[in-house]
Amino acid sequence: MTDRRLLAVGGLLLLVALSGCLGGGGEISQDSLTKDADYDWDNNVTALYDVTTSPLLSFSSNDYKAVIDVRNRSSIELFESTLLRGDQSVSVRALQFQFQNGTVVDASHQNLTAVEKSDETEIRLPVENGSVGYTANWGGASGLGGSPRTWQVKTPVEGSHKVIMPDGARTEIPLFSLTSPGGHATSVENNRGTLYWESLDSGTVTVRYYLVRDLFIFGGIFLVGGLVGVGGVVYYYRGIRRAREKRQEVGLDVEQDDDDVNDDGPPPGVR
Repeated sequence: MTDRRLLAVGGLLLLVALSGCLGGGGEISQDSLTKDADYDWDNNVTALYDVTTSPLLSFSSNDYKAVIDVRNRSSIELFESTLLRGDQSVSVRALQFQFQNGTVVDASHQNLTAVEKSDETEIRLPVENGSVGYTANWGGASGLGGSPRTWQVKTPVEGSHKVIMPDGARTEIPLFSLTSPGGHATSVENNRGTLYWESLDSGTVTVRYYLVRDLFIFGGIFLVGGLVGVGGVVYYYRGIRRAREKRQEVGLDVEQDDDDVNDDGPPPGVR
């Protein structure tokens, strides 16, 4: 009975932890918030997301840099959706803020900081108008929250949005990609697929993309599969033909005329 109670308590604690009730909280470390990063402050959009992927055979995470233009707000709240825990906080780093006069400060500024709660991250701003930049992970880095070819963000502002996808990324072929919401313009900048929305409400932006090299890989697979299929048909046809010729040699496939039914002559094939 004691073992069962321990298992029950352990399962309850696990469920509570997964739901976020025991999630982290408090200010993010200053070392993380003051990391160096370069942001595009002159992008002329309300929200800019620069999405990158880690190199192959690398243990580093996929990242995206965000530059958010804020108006009449002293803070913004960031969160993401996961399969098991639902909404949870976003771990940000390299936090910076640009004042309207062009001055840029990092998180060493006394009025710029971020607090990570169980279900959201609050970025507290030094003034109500300006632009905030931060870096975050994506692609399932926080527990079943994404996939290697799907980037998603809960954007905290309304207005124009621009998403710059990883090197070689494309979203033109519907079978291999999906973008939500629709109504966006697509272009390619420096071999990176770029999506632009003139106006979006705050909400979820999802981009499932493919890489140019994927098309060559799938094309090669289809070509090889086609060749194997054709070769199989030819082999099967030749096998049938050889079997038919063999049957004819032994006289199994020689047709008999009606006049030969009562003929007492030699059997077919030896006449």
